[in-house]
Formats: sequence, C-alpha cells, structure tokens
Amino acid sequence: MEQEQITKLIPKKTMKLTFRIRYRTVWGENLRIILNEEENNSIPLTTRDGVIWQNSYEYFTTDIEKVITYRYGVFRGETCVRKEFGAIPHSFYLGNAQQTHYILDDCWRELPADFHRYSSAFNLPHPLSRPNKLPDGVGSCVTFRALCPGLSHKKQALAISGSCNALGNWDWFRPIRMQEVAPNVWHLTLDASSLPPSFEYKFVAVNAETGAVEEWEGRPNRTFHIQPLMRGETYLPMETEVFFNLPPQKIAGCAIPLFSIRSEGSCGTGDFGDLKSFIDWAADTGQQAVQLLPINDTSGNGGWMDSYPYSAISIYAFHPMYIDLRQLPEPEDKEEAQLFETERRKLNAQPLLDYEAVNKLKLAYLRTAFRQEGDEVLSSEEFLSFFAHNESWLQPYAAFCYLRDLNHTPDFHQWSKYQTYDAAEIAKLCNPENEVYPKIAFHYYIQYQLHKQLLDAASHARQRGVILKGDIPIGISRCSVEAWTEPYYFNMNGQAGAPPDAFSTNGQNWGFPTYNWEVMEKDNYLWWRKRFAKMAEYFTAYRIDHILGFFRIWEIPTHSVHGLLGHFVPALPMSEEEIRSFGLNFRKDFMTRPFICDYMLNTMFGDRSDEVRQTFVRHLHHDLYAMRPEFDTQRKVEAYFAGKNDEESLKMKEGLYSLISDVLFVSDRDHPELYHPRICVQNDFIFKQLSGKEQEAFNHLYNHYYYQRHNEFWYQEAMKKLPVLTQSTPMLVCGEDLGMVPECVAWVMERLQILSLEIQRMPKAFGQEFGRLCDYPFHSVCSTGTHDMSTLRGWWEEDPAVTERFYRQELGCWGEVPRQASGWICKEIIRRHLNSPSLLCILPWQDWMAIDEKLRNLDAAAERINIPANPHHYWRWRMHLTLEELAEHKDLSSEIRTLIQEAGRE
Repeated sequence: MEQEQITKLIPKKTMKLTFRIRYRTVWGENLRIILNEEENNSIPLTTRDGVIWQNSYEYFTTDIEKVITYRYGVFRGETCVRKEFGAIPHSFYLGNAQQTHYILDDCWRELPADFHRYSSAFNLPHPLSRPNKLPDGVGSCVTFRALCPGLSHKKQALAISGSCNALGNWDWFRPIRMQEVAPNVWHLTLDASSLPPSFEYKFVAVNAETGAVEEWEGRPNRTFHIQPLMRGETYLPMETEVFFNLPPQKIAGCAIPLFSIRSEGSCGTGDFGDLKSFIDWAADTGQQAVQLLPINDTSGNGGWMDSYPYSAISIYAFHPMYIDLRQLPEPEDKEEAQLFETERRKLNAQPLLDYEAVNKLKLAYLRTAFRQEGDEVLSSEEFLSFFAHNESWLQPYAAFCYLRDLNHTPDFHQWSKYQTYDAAEIAKLCNPENEVYPKIAFHYYIQYQLHKQLLDAASHARQRGVILKGDIPIGISRCSVEAWTEPYYFNMNGQAGAPPDAFSTNGQNWGFPTYNWEVMEKDNYLWWRKRFAKMAEYFTAYRIDHILGFFRIWEIPTHSVHGLLGHFVPALPMSEEEIRSFGLNFRKDFMTRPFICDYMLNTMFGDRSDEVRQTFVRHLHHDLYAMRPEFDTQRKVEAYFAGKNDEESLKMKEGLYSLISDVLFVSDRDHPELYHPRICVQNDFIFKQLSGKEQEAFNHLYNHYYYQRHNEFWYQEAMKKLPVLTQSTPMLVCGEDLGMVPECVAWVMERLQILSLEIQRMPKAFGQEFGRLCDYPFHSVCSTGTHDMSTLRGWWEEDPAVTERFYRQELGCWGEVPRQASGWICKEIIRRHLNSPSLLCILPWQDWMAIDEKLRNLDAAAERINIPANPHHYWRWRMHLTLEELAEHKDLSSEIRTLIQEAGRE
C-alpha cells in the first residue's frame, strides 16, 4: 500500500495550541504566529490592552511526535513588517498521545547575546536526542525549554537541579538531564503532579557520561510557580538563554588563496587535497581557522584574465583547477601518464601560477579520467543522489560550459543559438539521448569530483577543530550562468564598483551587473538564500565581500571605465531646487558637462596638448572646449587606444579619461532631472573654477549627501535583506566593511552580530592614522592586511614617513627606523593583533612567515596577491615553500603556537 494511502487511514488527532506573549505594538499593528516558517499560513493573536497577545488554535495532525517550529511576526494588514531574529525558531514537540492542549508562554526573541556560539563554526556535528517521553498514564506535564550553546565541545549536557525531589533536591549527582533536540536547544518534560506548587531551580552543566554537575549558573536561583493544569494539558514556560561563566572563545587563523598553496604533489596550483594538508599545518600550529578566497568557476575566455576569483561564471560550480588529480585514476596509457607527470612537475616548480597552462593540463587529465570511468561514475547511486540535489543549477551550468566552448565565447548574446535561456530547450539539449550529451556530462563529472573532494576537506577541517571560512563575492560576471538563466535579478545597464579609497584613487570598476533588489525581495531573496545554503554544505564561516553593497552599491554607467562618474544605488538624488537651497547656484551646462579649458589641456598634456585639441576635443568659445562626439565617453576613448600599450599612449588615455570625468554633478540613472555630487571632485579642475563661497556651499552639500542624508535610508535597505540572508544558514557571518563606510553600517552589523573587519592601517575612526587594537569590537575579525593590500613587510617599505610614525608611536621604539621589517618587528605586530579583543584574528600566511627571517621570502614585494588599482591584474602568487617543507620546520610551528597560546586563542 502506498505511503499516501496509509497516511489517509491514520486518524487525525486534534491538538489545542494556546500561545501567549507580551509585546507592545503601535496603532495598526497586530501579532501573528508563523508556524513552520510558512508566512502565508499565520495565526492571528488578539489583545485587550495592546501588550498581552494570545490565541488558541486547533491543530490537526497524524504525527503525534511531530516537532512544531514557530516565530512571532508583527503585521500591518497582511504585510509582515517585523519578524523575530535568530536562526533558531521557537519549538516544541507534541509528545505523548494523551496530551491534547499545549499552553505556551513566550517572550519576543532577539538574537542571543552570544549568537556566534550558535553557529556551525563553534559547533561540531554531534548526535541529537528525541525529547523525553512520559508514561501514558501521566495527566499533565510541564516542558522546560532552554538555549545553551557550546556544551558538546566540553563533552557536557544541560540539566536542571532544584529544590524538589523531582529535580534532585540540589544533589550534585541527581540533576535531571535535558535532551538536546536541536543544536543548542534543550527540552525537558516532567510530570506536573511530581512538582510542588512552587520551587527553586538552576540550570547546570553536567558531565555527558557521568551526569555529575560540573558548572552551575552564575545567577540567583530561578523560581517557578506552577499554574493549575487540567488532565491532558502541557504547560511550556518561556524559553530561556542559559549562561555559564565561560571566558570568550577567541580564535587565531590564517588566510590564503587556495591557488597559492603549494605541495610536492601539486599541479602548479593548490587543490582540495592540498587544502587538507594546509588545515593540518594550521591545526598543528594552534590555529583554528583557515580562510580562502572565492573558489567558484571563473572560466570565461580561457585566458589568464580568468584568474580573477571574484568574477564567477557560476555561483554554485567550483573551479576545475582545484581538482586534486591524485584522487582520480591514473591514465591507463603509461606513456600518457608519464607525459602528464613530467608536465605537472614542470608547472609545480614555477614560482607563480601559470593559469592557462595549469588549466589546460588539468582539463586534459580530467578528459582522460572521464573516458576511463565516466560511465561508471555517472551511473553510481552516489552521483545520482548528487545530481538530484543539484540539478537545478548543474544542468544549466553544464549546458553553459558546452555552449561557451562551442561558440568560443562566454557572452551568450553572441551565441548562434540559445542566446535566451529556455529551460525546456536546455533540458532537450542535456537529454542523455542527445549526441552532445557526453560533452555536457563531462562537466557533471568534474563538479561531482570537486564536490566530493571539498566535502572531504570540510569534514577533515571539522575533525581537526578548524573553521573553514569561505568568501562570497558581491558580484557575478556579466557572462555567467546566472546572468543567462535569471536576468530578471540583475540590472545590466550599470556596472558595480567602489568609490575612490585607499586602494584606488579613481575608484574601482568591477564590471559586474548590479542587483535588482526589488525583484529579489518578491521571493524573499531566494537567489541569495540558495547560494548561502550551497556554501553551508562545505563552510562553517564566510566573508561577505563588500557588505556595503547590501546597503547601497556604487553603480557606474556602462560607458565609463573609471569609477568617478558613478553614484550610489539606491540613493536620494537632489533636485535643482534642493541644490540651490545649500547656497549653490545650479548651472546645468557648466556643472554636469566636462569642464575643459586651455589651462587644463596645457597642464595635463604638455607638448601633446595641440594633438588633443586637433583630435579629441572641439572648440566652443573663448578658451573652452568639449569632447568630440566620437570621444565623449571613456569607453570610446578606450576603444580608440585598444592595443596601444606604450607609455605615451597610456598617459594620453588616462588624461582623456580625466577630462571626461571633470564634472561637478552626475545625473541619476532612473531620474536624469535629479543629481548626485560627483565623488572626490574637490581635486579636479572644475571645482577650482568655483568661488570661495561656492566651494564652501558645495562642500556643505557634499558632506550632507555622502555622510548624513542616507543613513536611515540605507539602514532600512540593509535590514530588508541581511537578517533574512545571514540567518538562513548556521554559518558564522563576517563582513568586509572597508572603504567609504556610512555610519549606518555599524548599526546593522552590531544588531545582527556580523563580524566586522578591522585593519590597523585602515582605521575607521575619523582622524586616526592607525587603528587602536585595544578598541576593536569583540564581534570582529582583526588582521594585518587583506589580499587587496601589500603584505606587512611590503607596507613597511612603501612610505618611510608613515613607517617612522608607526615605529615610534605604535611600537614605542626610538633610534633609526629599520628599512625592512625585521622578524622581531613582525612578531611584535602579530603579538599585538593576537591580544586584541577581536573574536577572530586571521592573518595572511605571508605575515605569519614574516616572523622567521630564515624562512620568509626574500622578496617582500613578490608576495602581494592583488593590486586593486589595476583592473587587469594577474592573480598568481604562490607560497615559496611547500607544505612538506613547512611541516618540517618545527621551530616555526612552535613559535606560532606559543604566540597563540600566550594570547589565549587556543
């Protein structure tokens, strides 16, 4: 008999659920219960005084052991305007068949005070328990519910000890143990008749094996007054957060790109097998976190430009170059196997990543492996299970890769067929009966092998007690699977980037499409939630790249190369009338078009100024000029200079870019009659044309616009998205909040307990040259640098004046400043970072190595990973030591472990 038919034969049982909560609303708002995360199936509550809300509800079920989860939400009409925070909903179990009425008292739940301890980063997988069941004759019950994280780490469990016999009469060896029914969620059901009308009790941590009390709550005794209960009723008092006097668990770790890891068996790049070995090295040195750059597939045109890890062609697929070939079958042809091994050794001996050669060799090896075992693997139960769980993204991705190779371009607009995604047509293309299926299935095979290998590395990290921290890029490639299959989620008429900052004086233009947040909001950000859920299969923590993009993104017109002509989206642009209200007389032609005069041309181009007048600009009147129509955008200028890479051409091109961006205001994308003050325009010629009074008025407007006007607006924008996304998985959430950071970012990150990023040489406090390590917030990641910066040693050599101030003011040293950062200097800087209040201290691998003058790379500049000012940077840095060599140097491992132990981070 089918399961559905069997279910129909089981009689449904009626349960009565009574919910009660204290919550003060405002006029027009009402409270509802959201059962099992189904917002469309909410239960309205009623109130007489606007504070105490309650309702009784009949619940029908055939499963008397069902767990019910619920949240409280504030509704205005049919719209939910606020929900409880937290990845952990309220919950209870229906329990015994005799219990027919559940009375639940609740309080509104915000994030737990130590929310990070509820994350998968601080919780190893361990078996959970079913709630305890009482004998069938029990008339009424009381169920205690509590939240308490971290006990499994210490091999403890939660229990209750109290002043009555049912709770052990305060006996150290007779507490009543609770059941962990969900991670960090503890329940205990007692026979109400065994409890006196009132009693005192405490939560205790007991030894998981012996049951003896090891820790008591550090607070006064709790009191409980039981309410009269009828037969069949179960009372559930308010859930409570339980705290023990535990010191904060601070952690040290290491950041390194996966492609940079080197072992004796590598194939010119780090792979998932090498990752396991690197995790071992980290654990052996006392580190408990390993942070990677994005590892998604970026294979677009096949050249070295694809080395940029933040321009993925899929938000789900992993890059084939991270496959560990050692875990695949060797080629059956011995001559072929020898050729592979010879080429592997050659690539692995190179100091830098040869992106094109590495990927060419690995794909060739993968094709050989696929020919040998492809049919067997793709027919296995394990693969079929993987495919069933990942088909929604894997099939379009494989089809995209096939069509990319067929058409010799990832730009689907240029394909001869399938330019517009059609799921039915792609399903036909991927049909196993189709003659091209083997070429598509090849990509299934690669992703399956990558999945297995990363899953194995992730499991190994958990076994070694190491947090594996991933990186979620803010953008996607314009020529990607998602841009092809889900274009409605993106704005293709703009480019994402960043305004000018310490990394780039012209701003950064990443070229990514921006997000259509209005569309994403309609399905509660499903696109992002699926992306995070996939990542949570492997990682226990993640870094949100450019978290500022969830508040607002710097959007640059598609005709621009630099970031200076961009503006924030969403934003509140200004009308002409509002601009005038600041005391600035708005003149559209002068303030919104490039200001070009003879003085500018002579100053910028010198001897070549006449060439510019004759070729690129046209004379207007007096000494004023305008760009010629064929050169009036930066993209047109870029096209003109394509292939001209000599120094003079590059200098001329950059000068013309500067002419085009010399405006005081830029028009809004959607409302061109409204304007944004151009970023950092105070350094340009047009600003100098203003009178002193006009400059003062503009600066007042500028400061209001960029630092005051949007705080509440951007706060609300972020609070629409980030609570939903950050609480959709159990991973620990970290945000990269560097650059031009509005005040509201800290409000949101503190409220959601998202860890901020703190870099001493990029302080966030106004007027500071160097950040004060002792003032870092606990909910933060502190580091000596990022992949976008020079290393600690490289920074030391960049600006002698800055280095001298740091040497004297921060390190408190006198005498001549060393030209290079010696081992003791690097060690002292690292020691101070480790002693900061930050929860995580994750340092670049290069900076860990800097403490050992014998082992570190002789060339500090060679260790830099990325130069943000160069949009065509080649990402190719590799460790100069192999993992095997690293493991042999016990003195360094011991030195790192001692530093970590002395800082209390082990």
